[in-house]
Amino acid sequence: MKKRYLLAGALGLTAIVVGGGAYVVAPTIHPGQTGEAPELGRHGSYAIGTVEVSFELANRSAITGTSLVTGNLEPVDRSIQVRIWYPAVPGTGEDPQPLAHLMEMPRLAPFEIVSQSIARPDAEAATGEKYPLVLISHGFGGWNTQLSNLAEHLATRGYVTASIDHDDMPVDSPASFIVSFGNVLADRTVDQLQVLEQLVTNANTAQLGYPTLIDVGKIGVIGYSMGGYGAITTAGASYRTDEGPLSNLPTASIERMAEAEATELDIDALVALAPWGGQPDNRAWSQRSLAELEVPTLIISGDQDDIVNFDQGVSWLFNNMVNSDRYLLVYREARHNIAGNQFDVGPDVPFSATEFLREPVWRTDRLNAINQHFVTSFLDWKLKGRAEAAAYLDVPTTDSNESEWPIGFNEHLNGTLAGEKQDSHWRGFQRRWAVGMDLHIVSAGERGEISTRE
Repeated sequence: MKKRYLLAGALGLTAIVVGGGAYVVAPTIHPGQTGEAPELGRHGSYAIGTVEVSFELANRSAITGTSLVTGNLEPVDRSIQVRIWYPAVPGTGEDPQPLAHLMEMPRLAPFEIVSQSIARPDAEAATGEKYPLVLISHGFGGWNTQLSNLAEHLATRGYVTASIDHDDMPVDSPASFIVSFGNVLADRTVDQLQVLEQLVTNANTAQLGYPTLIDVGKIGVIGYSMGGYGAITTAGASYRTDEGPLSNLPTASIERMAEAEATELDIDALVALAPWGGQPDNRAWSQRSLAELEVPTLIISGDQDDIVNFDQGVSWLFNNMVNSDRYLLVYREARHNIAGNQFDVGPDVPFSATEFLREPVWRTDRLNAINQHFVTSFLDWKLKGRAEAAAYLDVPTTDSNESEWPIGFNEHLNGTLAGEKQDSHWRGFQRRWAVGMDLHIVSAGERGEISTRE
């Protein structure tokens, strides 16, 4: 089929002629955001503030090279930074500031990367309403503003979001990697649970500020990569320690993890972005322990993810969460970096940094917009009880490419989003724009059937 592209400059329109039939593409501009974002990927109406808070986590144990051999650990206190975003009184606080982070990678000189922000530091917290709390946990070597675009987006839609900086130990050698990753295995869930406990306590006692906004009866957890590994257990699936990656941790670390898992804390929704821990060579749960998870779950992954192994890792997790209503959004041809901000990276930044931050096929801004759309739909449904939000997950076709919205002769494509009348198209996406994705849906009580290559 031949295509001819004609520019109608006087009208500011592009007419695309396909096989003799013409339709017109009108410009689509939405102030402050890309016009290609699906419906719920666009910011909400709340002005938002932000603040960074230090959390002191008691009775922890830091793994060292010696303790990996001897198993002896002394209790220590752990201090980490948590960035909070929250609905705020418009115009209060300071002007939004770019969020800078100093990247430190093995064998490279440190360099700064920057992402933009729409939140006002120290803005006055809104009043008169309570909002669900969403905890966000980054991957190995990440930081608390790595997913700030997602955190800010949710805050604009009426959530209090809290993103942990787990302060992973830097890696500069094989030996330091073993120690650092051992601490990540031991710390992720414990960090998440202890921070959540303190946030809930603060919400129950505070008289001023963001804690007064938190609805302690509505809690969600979002984790990316190793953050997803931690979040799965935070939401209810016990780790296995008899074999697999956790079996080599010091006994004191395993005991501390077990104490944290016993915490009385109800999680109402789980979002796992490219979660680690399902792959056969590093399987952190058994089929039986995954069955303990009863929380509604949204997993997002690339089908070419070679870090967490989509075929044998992510698919295995999804298939075996048999007591959870669950959704698996798949980006075809994407690898591991399906989450995280689009950072301003200079031309001289080494490729290893690009490889850590970006996807080889999908644009980061496109991934973020779609993630925001589906995460918002999922959390609005599961945390806010908005039944209408479920329609965005009730897709008519598993393969987005197979959704239908016919184009009539001389019809304008002006960014209209699929709604109730376009029930054969993925809800909230523009015509011709829901492509390259799969969405699998399995109800609690059923095993998933995503094919795996064991």
